[in-house]
Amino acid sequence: MERWAKKRALIVVRTYPVPAMTGIEVSCTAAVTEDKKWLRLFPVPYRFLDPDKRFRKYQWIEVSVSKATKDPRPESFHLNEQSIRIVGTAPSWQARQRYIRPLVSRSLCELRRTQQQHGSPTLGIFKPGKISKLVIKPIDPNWNARQTEALNALNQGSLLPRAAPLQRLEKIPFEFSYSFQCADSACNGHTLMCTDWEMGQAYRAWHKEYGPGWEAKFRLRFEAEMTRKFDTHFFVGTLHQHPDNWIIVGLYYPPRPEPSALFPELR
Repeated sequence: MERWAKKRALIVVRTYPVPAMTGIEVSCTAAVTEDKKWLRLFPVPYRFLDPDKRFRKYQWIEVSVSKATKDPRPESFHLNEQSIRIVGTAPSWQARQRYIRPLVSRSLCELRRTQQQHGSPTLGIFKPGKISKLVIKPIDPNWNARQTEALNALNQGSLLPRAAPLQRLEKIPFEFSYSFQCADSACNGHTLMCTDWEMGQAYRAWHKEYGPGWEAKFRLRFEAEMTRKFDTHFFVGTLHQHPDNWIIVGLYYPPRPEPSALFPELR
């Protein structure tokens, strides 16, 4: 019997959805609780939720959760979809920093060492020492056989008591990754795939608007601006089936601090 507990949490990550037999479409959602702890909600069938329950990034929600029994990652919880209640928003970077800043690690290298020694955390955030480049890799534009089966089940009438989305889930025909160096003297560099929902949606919108010119717009936003304009951090998490593998699950990019904030004597 599942034991449910109510949590109040700030949504900070939502990944681009993928087809799954258990939920037709699922995405991983990461949040920070009001007592500044990580909370992974999975699976979340976002496009199947009632409109008033479709939370956005940096919204506060109240939700009933139970510990995921088939997922050993300590931050992973199932949610009662019908219990979701949007209760507020953290509209400013300052309001978000209050909850996110205490969770920032020095590097991915540090997160990996801690996770290997203690089994957690399996979610984290850090500021890369240097972002070298955004890697855009073409992949199969079609869902694999199992994913297609899940989507076809939806078209044939799912047994799940949910309203189906109006549009079939589009696969992004590219894999996006960041190559970067940690702010860690022992770092040999990393290249991690990024599954952030925002990147997937940007590709869809800009490919439709700009055609073959989408990549220039995309690189301006997610490469040039992320390295030069914003104080970019990476939200990262481990994979359920591959606990030693980390991916970037979301981007956190407040504006760069003003020089006077770094060096008060310049005021």
